[in-house]
Amino acid sequence: MSNYPDNEIAQHPLLELQELDYLWFQVAGTLCNLKCNHCFISASPANNKFGFLSLETIQQKLEESVGYGVKEYYLTGGESFINEEMIPIIRAIMQYGPATVLTNAIPITQDMAFEMAEIEEESIYSLEFRVSLDGFTPEMNDAIRGRHSFHRTLEGIRRLVHAGFLPIITTVQTWPEEKHEEVMDGFIHALKEVGYYRSRIKMLPLIKIGAEEARSGGYSESEQVTTDMMKDYDTGQLICSNSRLISDKGVHVCPILLDYDDSLLGDTLDDATKSYELKHKACYTCYMNGAICSNPSSGSKALFT
Repeated sequence: MSNYPDNEIAQHPLLELQELDYLWFQVAGTLCNLKCNHCFISASPANNKFGFLSLETIQQKLEESVGYGVKEYYLTGGESFINEEMIPIIRAIMQYGPATVLTNAIPITQDMAFEMAEIEEESIYSLEFRVSLDGFTPEMNDAIRGRHSFHRTLEGIRRLVHAGFLPIITTVQTWPEEKHEEVMDGFIHALKEVGYYRSRIKMLPLIKIGAEEARSGGYSESEQVTTDMMKDYDTGQLICSNSRLISDKGVHVCPILLDYDDSLLGDTLDDATKSYELKHKACYTCYMNGAICSNPSSGSKALFT
């Protein structure tokens, strides 16, 4: 049944929450130790629009999530590890299900990496890391993520690997398609230099909002999702069909649209079960690429070495 009035023709589709399989926590809000020029929420050391989530708040939402059958949990920012409660937060989440932490790995010390390995060993669930790296040389990466970030992130990756983790390296595709093989070979070589011989790499598309919109000009008028485009489309590829995000302001439809006022659906997970209109142009990137927020699988654009 349509959620639109009888006399209204919907240009953009409404997407229902099919299942709440994945719950995201905006643990560091929009605060980050870096200021990347393609960040879709413009995270930076000075962006206080969204604040940290406390262990207490996360514990409450974990309890709430049980009744919805949540299968996995994701922690993101900003930079997740500038939240000083991150280790206790990870420990708490690992009592409920598998966890994935999005990070640039710079704040992770070797002691922290070992402690997180112990937490995973004590849990029946897995702990994953997705580490952002946007080039296989300092010149390529630091032009996007800031001076000295390349070597500092590689050292963080080295520490995670030394503790026994196989972090997923996420990189936004900023190079021409014809250079893909050359770039992937470069990443593999750079990762081997820090002892990561079984690297997992996931490529992400540019999301042309936030800082990236200011850099590249954003989306064209034609880049939007219409109702006709959803015919025979696998809506399970869209994060808003199976996920929700918790910030310090409430429950949002997804992590990508955090900055949009209408992404805030309510205070509780029950409030957030409503359908959402795919009217933002960033929805077009999700539609075209599919599963961009999930971990690498047989259905995602990923490389395993």
